Amino acid sequence: MKTQTVSNGIVTLTKEGEEAIKNSPLYNEGLRPTRTAEHTWTSYNFASLWIGMSICLPTYAMAAGLISLGMNWWQAILTIILGNCIVLIPILLNSHAGTKFGIPYPVFARLWFGSKGAHIPAVARGLIGAGWFGINCWFGGAAIDTLLMSMTGWANVPGHLWISFFGFWLLNVWVAYRGPEAIKKMEAWAAPILIIMSLALLVWALTKAGGWGPMLSAPSKFTTTAEFLKVFFPALTGAIAFWATMALNIPDFCRYAKSQKAQVIGQSSSLPTTMGFFSFIGVAVASATVVIYGEALWDPAAVLAKFSPFAIFLGTIGIILATLTTNVAANIVAPARAVENLAPRRLSYKAGALIAGVVSLLLQPWYILENFGNYIFLWLGTYGALLGPIDGIAIADYWLVRKRRIHLTELYKTNGIYTYKTGFNGRAIWAMLIGIAIPFISKYIPGLSIIWDNAWTVGLLISLVIYTWMMKNDGSILSANDYEKITANNKQTIAS
Repeated sequence: MKTQTVSNGIVTLTKEGEEAIKNSPLYNEGLRPTRTAEHTWTSYNFASLWIGMSICLPTYAMAAGLISLGMNWWQAILTIILGNCIVLIPILLNSHAGTKFGIPYPVFARLWFGSKGAHIPAVARGLIGAGWFGINCWFGGAAIDTLLMSMTGWANVPGHLWISFFGFWLLNVWVAYRGPEAIKKMEAWAAPILIIMSLALLVWALTKAGGWGPMLSAPSKFTTTAEFLKVFFPALTGAIAFWATMALNIPDFCRYAKSQKAQVIGQSSSLPTTMGFFSFIGVAVASATVVIYGEALWDPAAVLAKFSPFAIFLGTIGIILATLTTNVAANIVAPARAVENLAPRRLSYKAGALIAGVVSLLLQPWYILENFGNYIFLWLGTYGALLGPIDGIAIADYWLVRKRRIHLTELYKTNGIYTYKTGFNGRAIWAMLIGIAIPFISKYIPGLSIIWDNAWTVGLLISLVIYTWMMKNDGSILSANDYEKITANNKQTIAS
C-alpha cells in the first residue's frame, strides 16, 4: 500500500497513510507530517527568520566577549563569521529532512534514537533552548530597565530590574504561546525594521565620532600565535555553539518550506552575513563611544540611554523587537515540541511553551551572564560539547545510513521499525556517549585540551563515524525497492 506520495521533492502522507496513524499515541496535530498546502515558506521567510534571530543582544555581546578575551576587532568578527559558516553545514543537512518529509525535530529524532529514545535528544535540545530563552529575557529585561531609568524615576522603584525582567519574560511567553505561524508573520515584517534600526545606530556612531574610533585600530593582546590559538579554538566552538541548537531543530521550521531551494537560499544568504554584520555594528559602535563619551559602552541600552527621550523610546521598541524575534523562534519552539512529544495525546505545543518558560527561570540566566567567561566557555562551550555528537548522529542517519529514505507512518507506531524493540536505539546512545566522553576526558589530559576546545566539531565527527559503522545493515534501513513500494510518485516530481 502506498502510504506516502512525493511531488517536487516534498513527501506527504496519502489518505491511507494518515488513516493508519491518526489514532497512534505518538501522533497529534503538532507532530504529524505537514501537508502540501502547509509548505508555504519562501526564501524570504527563511532569510527574515535568520535576520530576526541574529539581530539580538547576545550577538552584540558575543563580539564584545571575544574582544574582552584579547582579540582585536577583525579577529573577533572573522571568528564569528567562520563559526557561523561551519554551523551552516549541519543546519542545511538537517533542513533537507525537515523540508522533504515535513516532520518536526522530535519526530526526526525517533528515526535515530527510537520512539522512546527520541526524548533524549529532544529534551537535551529543549533544556538548552529554555536556557537561551531565559538569557534573552534577561538581556532584554536589563536593557528595558536601563532605558526606563534614563527617562523616569524608575531607579527608585524597589526591585526595578527584576520587575523589568519578569515583565519582559511574560511578554515573550505570551508571544511564543501563539505558535509557529504567528512567529513566521512577525519575523517577516520585523526583519527589515531591525536592519534599518541597526544601520541607523551605525550611521549615528560614525557621524558623531568622525570615524571608526580608536578601538578599531587597537591591536590584539596576543603576542604569539600560540596565545591566540589558545583563545581562538574555544571561541570558535562558542561561535558554532551559538546556533548549534538550531542545527538540530531546524526541521521544526523547514517542514513548512516550499522547496529545498527556498530553504537553502534563504538560510545561506542570511545567517553568516547577518551575524557578521551585527557583530561588527557592536564593535564599531563601542569603538565610537570611546571618542564620544570617553569610555567603551558595550551595552546598546547604555548607549541609547544617552539619547533624547524620543530616541530612547524608539530604541526600547527596537530592543524589544530584536529580543522577541530571536527568543520566540530560536528558543521556545524546540522545548515546546520536546514537552509535547513526551505525551502527544495529553500535551500540546501551547502547554509546552508555558512549561519551557518556567524551566527557563529555573536555569538562572543571571548566573550564566555573570561574566563573559561563563558565557563563552561555560555555557556555549559546554552545551556545544553535548549537541555536536547529536548533530553528527542526525546527519549520519539521514544521509549516510538511510540515504534520505524514510517510512513516515512507521515514525508514529509504537511497534514500528523505528521502535528498535525496546523503544531505544542503543547504538545511537553509545555513539552519543562516546562523542561526548572523548572531548570531556581530553579536557583533563595534558596536551589534549585542544580536543575539548573543539568539542562540538570533534564530537560531531566521532559520533558520525561510530554511528554509521554501528548501523550498517540495520533492519530499519529501507532499500530503494522498499521505498518505492510505499511511495507514490507524482509526475511533477523532481530530484529530491
